[in-house]
Amino acid sequence: CLCFFFPRLIFGTLYPAYYSYKAVKSKDIKEYVKWMMYWIIFALFTTAETFTDIFLCWFPFYYELKIAFVAWLLSPYTKGSSLLYRKFVHPTLSSKEKEIDDCLVQAKDRSYDALVHFGKRGLNVAATAAVMAASKGQGALSERLRSFSMQDLSTIRGDSSSTVPPSVTVRTSSKQSHPKPSRSASEGTGSSGKC
Repeated sequence: CLCFFFPRLIFGTLYPAYYSYKAVKSKDIKEYVKWMMYWIIFALFTTAETFTDIFLCWFPFYYELKIAFVAWLLSPYTKGSSLLYRKFVHPTLSSKEKEIDDCLVQAKDRSYDALVHFGKRGLNVAATAAVMAASKGQGALSERLRSFSMQDLSTIRGDSSSTVPPSVTVRTSSKQSHPKPSRSASEGTGSSGKC
């Protein structure tokens, strides 16, 4: 398949593209028209080829016929692209031009509406995901801050002779339990044992 792909790429695309460039550079109207007809026919051929490759690739000499067709389109002797354009494409497009234009305008409007609709839905989904992530993250953040504050409180409350080393993190459970005063703290306040 690749041995048929490269000749078609070179002769069907690159060669006409170079001569289209030369037509634009020289500003020759006759060459413009010739290459525009070729590109219209080649676009239709490429579209049809997408479907025929699926069903006819088993056909003997299928790829050779495609290369021969592209050569026929390009040949200055046969003028295949000009012939196909003038006999079939131009009359068909001229008779259906209004319907095609209407369909294109409707498709453009529908695609714009669909783009706006899906864009709004996408933003709503993203905002909901961000809020959910922030709320989950906020719970983890508050738990972390609570553990730091409990550690700081235990470090501040105890002096250098405190029984809780500063490197140990005090975890709180879901039931809020108040830390009991140590004996050394209760002895320092008096004999009543009250804080």
